[in-house]
Amino acid sequence: MANTDKNSYTVLFAIGMVLIVGTILAFLASSLKEKIAENKRIEKQQNILYAMGVNDNDESSVTFVSKDIVGEEFSKYITKQIIITGTEITEDNNAYLIDLKKEAALAKDANYQRRLPLFIGKKDGKDFYIVPMRGKGLWDAVWGYIALDNKLIVQGVYFDHAGETPGLGSNIKERFFMDDFAGEHIMDGDSFKGITAAKGNADPKNNNKTDFEVDAIAGATITGDGLSAMLKKDLKMYLPYLKTIKQ
Repeated sequence: MANTDKNSYTVLFAIGMVLIVGTILAFLASSLKEKIAENKRIEKQQNILYAMGVNDNDESSVTFVSKDIVGEEFSKYITKQIIITGTEITEDNNAYLIDLKKEAALAKDANYQRRLPLFIGKKDGKDFYIVPMRGKGLWDAVWGYIALDNKLIVQGVYFDHAGETPGLGSNIKERFFMDDFAGEHIMDGDSFKGITAAKGNADPKNNNKTDFEVDAIAGATITGDGLSAMLKKDLKMYLPYLKTIKQ
């Protein structure tokens, strides 16, 4: 019978458990890889459609297009996907799968030409230009999509986060905040302004759509600042293209 009081037994037992658990985790990751990728694909399609107003919302809820039909709806409403690389524009039906986090990391190399995906949709005879974004909140990443018309007026947004404070920063994905963005302008003539989630905004009911501000979420200053920075930083990267479609 093994002497379990020896340090060597404890070490060997720990190594054995690490190997067993590691093997199980590796197997699960491998077996679930396709399912995880599929869920990410569905989520991105739902988020893009949500931003352009294709959803199942009632008066107050955030309700995405059902995953059972999202692929069909995505093909119906998204008429073109493009990738902007410097001055080059190419069509790619998988542009929505581009990982913005990886692109930002690669772009730290001055020799790398960052790929910017953009989605063009049509609903009720109206064109939508949906820009994906990614930034930094209080605790972790924030991201989203903003849909613009050909006058560069916001038609809708969708925001999400990895770990903002429940009931505070996490509210960036709630209707009362996201709905405020509809109708906001990002340009003052030919000058880019973006949109700021402004603390102490003088227009809390958001009636003024040309002040480049929406009312910030109380108690979520850093999350709001991060979201505002994300909007300005990422929209600015798309500005050369957006100016070509502005009417």
